[in-house]
Amino acid sequence: MSPEQELLTKWRGLPKDKQEEVLDFVEFLYLKKSANKTPLGERLRQIRARIVASGKPLLDEDGIEKELERSRGEALFRE
Repeated sequence: MSPEQELLTKWRGLPKDKQEEVLDFVEFLYLKKSANKTPLGERLRQIRARIVASGKPLLDEDGIEKELERSRGEALFRE
């Protein structure tokens, strides 16, 4: 069995959430190899990879908005 076939067979046996993690990791590896790396971009990719590896969900656009509202509200409350 080729590595590609083995990967696909194992991937198909994973639950949906774990399949998403694998895809996120593959995307991370793909982006990591890009030629136009910047220090900030690399740092953000590392942070993203750690979040994905931890099993925590990544925020979508709505989640980011809610997080910004929450943190801004807390900052105003502390002032």
